[in-house]
Amino acid sequence: MSFHLGGWSAQRLARVEEALSAWVPADAPAGLGTAMRYAVLDGGKRLRPLLVLAACEAVQGHCEASVRAACAVELIHAYSLVHDDMPCMDNDVLRRGKPTVHVAHGEAGALLAGDALQALAFELLTPEDEAAVPAAVQARLCRLLARAAGHAGMAGGQAIDLAAVGRQLTEDELRHMHRLKTGALLQASVMMGAACGDTTLATRDALDTYGWALGLAFQVVDDILDVTADSATLGKTAGKDAAQDKPTYVSLLGLDRARAHAEELLAQAHAALAASGLADTRALAALAEMVVHREN
Repeated sequence: MSFHLGGWSAQRLARVEEALSAWVPADAPAGLGTAMRYAVLDGGKRLRPLLVLAACEAVQGHCEASVRAACAVELIHAYSLVHDDMPCMDNDVLRRGKPTVHVAHGEAGALLAGDALQALAFELLTPEDEAAVPAAVQARLCRLLARAAGHAGMAGGQAIDLAAVGRQLTEDELRHMHRLKTGALLQASVMMGAACGDTTLATRDALDTYGWALGLAFQVVDDILDVTADSATLGKTAGKDAAQDKPTYVSLLGLDRARAHAEELLAQAHAALAASGLADTRALAALAEMVVHREN
């Protein structure tokens, strides 16, 4: 049976966009809601929510839990972009084809918007009605997301990234940095989707490997696009890694070897899905292909 990623994605993204629009408040005090919605709505590939929903469907999991998890992951991702773009971090002025949040709403407004989005993510994962999401599932989802976002994941990776400016990393050091900074949240997206259903240990291990390979592949391709695409195509500032003297897979391996490495990681992701024992992993497989062969 053929699978069309565009049609599958369109249906799921409509559900995610509707939920985000309903759950990200417009009426938060003193313009905070406006900044929060500016940071989240109407932009981005929504890869992380799609991974949550694809993994949940693969394990035939809980629909309401997966939608909440998909939105929570996107809120954490959006908060991280808001903070990463600020002058004290990457000092970027363009994101998703429009001015960054601190440019549009001021530095204090951006800081508070990021803080509020992070808190809202965990509120979504813990509805009072356990019929919507059972308490045990809530706990699993919160732990996965908290670990991926904190010192052992995204925040830790960003700290390494900032400390690495101006010096050469080994391939192992670079892999570790990207595994935390970018890969952890992508990997968690897959595992949160899986946590919405009942799975065997072997299936969870296979999906974890898939998420690891896809997360690293995403960053390898990001490094490639930073030197091969323009800002209009990317929707963010092109060439900023080289301008800031940041270590990347391209600076370490060269462009051709970086591209080959992305394909190797894609093959690892497909092999993990084949070992998962799941009946239908076509959406996860197609998302992996999209990650490695994307143009922005």
